[in-house]
Formats: sequence, structure tokens, C-alpha cells
Amino acid sequence: MIPFSPPRIDQKIIDEVTDTLKSGWITTGPKTKRFEKKLTGYAGNKATLCTSSGSAGLELMLRWFGVREGDEVIVPAYTYSATANVVEHCGARVQMVDIENDFNISLPAIRNAITEKTKVIIPVDLAGFPCDYNAINALVREEKIRDLFNPATTAQKKLGRILVLADAAHSIGAIYKGKKSGSLTDISVFSFHAVKNLTTAEGGAVCLNLPEPFDHEALYKSLCIKSLHGQTKDALSKSQVGNWRYDVTEAGFKYNMTDIQAAMGLVELERYDEDMIPRRKKIFEIYDRHFSSCPWAEIPVCETAMKRSSFHAYLLRIHGVTEKQRDMIIQSVFEKGVSVNVHFIPLPMLSHYRDQGYDIHGFPVSYDCYSREISLPVYYDLTDEQAALVAETVTGAVEEILP
Repeated sequence: MIPFSPPRIDQKIIDEVTDTLKSGWITTGPKTKRFEKKLTGYAGNKATLCTSSGSAGLELMLRWFGVREGDEVIVPAYTYSATANVVEHCGARVQMVDIENDFNISLPAIRNAITEKTKVIIPVDLAGFPCDYNAINALVREEKIRDLFNPATTAQKKLGRILVLADAAHSIGAIYKGKKSGSLTDISVFSFHAVKNLTTAEGGAVCLNLPEPFDHEALYKSLCIKSLHGQTKDALSKSQVGNWRYDVTEAGFKYNMTDIQAAMGLVELERYDEDMIPRRKKIFEIYDRHFSSCPWAEIPVCETAMKRSSFHAYLLRIHGVTEKQRDMIIQSVFEKGVSVNVHFIPLPMLSHYRDQGYDIHGFPVSYDCYSREISLPVYYDLTDEQAALVAETVTGAVEEILP
């Protein structure tokens, strides 16, 4: 069986994790701090806070901004549930909008969804293909949109407009107009979950890139406190001679990254652009060459004049297929020894959101993309021969099912 997306665990990672275990620092410590600085240098943003997950990072920033009951947060209907769940955790309403055919959030749909209750927009770089951030950033700065904004907290008043909080879980290494993901809008959040391009087993990072007058050094320090139960000193700080005394200034959260996680991230980040991205791109190219000759195949867009994907997931769509036929194709592919997936079931189709009254019929592009989509294996250790076999297996299954 060819697996879908196993993590890359080689001797370099094992050695770095072993070094961490022997160092005595297994929770937040020097390697986490070093990883944060390396990420900031890599992405080109202003400051970075590592967290226990991408979801934790999103929720942390919603809470920092003061999102609460009565507020609305705009999210695409086509995303993983975490994007919306964190909004609910804050007590706010999830305002879903449709996507475009490239899986990115629709700008006209965002505009139509903005009300005086809107506090945040969460664009999602699905599969690693970045959204049109210049257009989204310009939208929230329009005078009539700013006039609608109703600030209620210090952070909201300082920003003076809707916050753009990018769900960049898939897109570390992606490029938009010459800039890397993480530096494309106000705040971006990466995920380092086991299936991601760059993994720390679990983990995430908040990339801060706010405009003046925000003080990013001060904000980073306050977020460290908020992410560690409101405690003013972490274990590393308290270990200094005579520095044991601390305070708790708020009822914070437990969202900190550990040095064991950061050790993995340091190894992967060092070789990411020269090793991981090229290998994933090569797998995409193998799939592209194969499916370009298949009239039923809609090949995902991964590079344009303005954008380059991180090549996280290969979202193949099949022309003229029903959702039921797509599922039959997936079953056939599995039976032939290849693991595939679907990214993702749209939020309005999930019980939790459907039961609240969200209806997939209001999001036709999301449903169309979902109903025809199959995600193919993309991971570092997938060989060229295995990638070719995946493509041949999918083709055989499609031709079995389609009339």
C-alpha cells in the first residue's frame, strides 16, 4: 500500500531530537526561541511565536484581538473545521462565504458578507496556494469598509479596521508577488502537524506582521504570557539564578511549543527550500504530465505569474463526475493499494454546522470543487516510480467508473 502522507523522519531529525532529550530542555526552551527567530528570518515577517498547534495560534490571535459573542468572523466554506471551530470557541458567529475555482476565498463574497459586526477575515491558503492578499488587504482598508468597523477593544481600536488573519496552515514556503507566506498580511498562522510539508509532529507558528503603531517586540512578549496561562515567566526565564518569582496577570492558555517539537522544525527549515519544496514540486510535475493527456482531468493550478504554491496537496478534480462516482473512484483506488484523500468536506456539510442552519446549496463553487476532488499522495519519500503508479492507478479507476 502506498500511504497518503507519512512524515519525513530521518537520522538528522532523530539526532536533533536526541540532542534535545539529552540537553534537559524538553519543553519551551532555547530551541523553541531559536526556531522562532529562524522562522521570522525565513518568512520575512516582523516577529514569530511558536505554538502547540496551528489551531492554537488562530484562537490565540482571535482572543488577543478581542473577538467575542456578537462578533462575526468571515471564513471560506471550503476549509478544514479548525478554521471555523476556533471562531466558535470565542463565542463569535462563523460567517461562511464561497470560494473561487482555484480553491481560494472569493473576494466579492467577502465584500458582500461584511457587516458592522465583522471583526476578522480568515483567508485559507488551501493546499498551499496563496490567496490574493493584496486585494484582501486593500478591501479592509477601503474607507467605506473601515467606516463599518466597530472597535471594542484596545487592539481593535489601534488597528482601526477588520483584521486579516491568514490560515496559512498549508502554505509555508509559498510565494505571492515575490514575498513568502507569513509576511503577506496582518497575521499568518502556520501548522506543523504530522502531514504538513514542515512537521514538528504537532505545532504551529503565529507570524506577526501588523502595521504601525504596533510594537511587535512588546506584542510577542504579551503573547508569550497569554500562551502560558498568563504566567509572566516561562521555565527558561525562571531557571536563571534568582529569577524564580513570577506573576499570573490573566487567565491565559496552554499553547506553547516544546523544544522537542522545535528540534524537528529546525532541521526541516534549514533544508526546506533546497530539498523539501523541490521534491514536492517534482511529484506535482509527474502528476501534471500524466493527467495532462486525460480529457477528464482538471489539473490544480500551482504556479502563476504572481503565485507559487508550497506544493502541499495535489487536488485533482474530475470533469463530469458526481459525488457518488467520485467516492466509487476513491474506493477503487484504495482497493488497488494506493491511499488517497479529499481536502475537505465543506463546513456546511458537517453535522455541527449543518445543524446550525448552514446550507451547502448557498456555496455552489465549494460543493462543485469538493464533489469532484481527489487528493493524491505527496510526500518527500514518495519515489518517481510510486508517483507514476499513483497516477496510473487513479486513471484506471476513473476509466472503470466513468461511462
